Amino acid sequence: MEIKLPSHLYLDEHQIPYTRKSFPNTTEKGAANVARALDFSERQAVKTLIFQVDTGERVLVMLGGDQNAVSGNLKKAIGSRNIQMAAPEVVKETTGYIIGSIPPFCWQPEGFRTFLEASLATEPMLGVGAGQWGEEIFITPANLIQACNAIVVNLTDREKPVV
Repeated sequence: MEIKLPSHLYLDEHQIPYTRKSFPNTTEKGAANVARALDFSERQAVKTLIFQVDTGERVLVMLGGDQNAVSGNLKKAIGSRNIQMAAPEVVKETTGYIIGSIPPFCWQPEGFRTFLEASLATEPMLGVGAGQWGEEIFITPANLIQACNAIVVNLTDREKPVV
């Protein structure tokens, strides 16, 4: 019998469909490596990044494994010019997870803001960390948005508006 992680229990409790996938826990860290191990595109391997805002707020930003946020777009979406990537100890304190397999749901307090890069909403399926290295959750963009109450914004295209 497979052990259910808090992320699986959360999705089950909220009746949000997903598929579990496993990969060797000897796989080198990184979205590209997970994508290769599970034979799906790097774009679909979602990176879950925690940023700190000068107000003390922390936010979750989800990008495709092959994407980087445009700084100006990210600042505009968050609503602050003073943001930075959270240090590993801040990520652990905020999420309860270490960098590498942070699920984008099941740990956020009420009012925690989560952003999803808009281009990922058109992918047929996305892979997100399950909270334990070697375990991945495959979920549709619509179900991911529902699971973490994500705000869908353009974080990667300088030529398009953020919202």
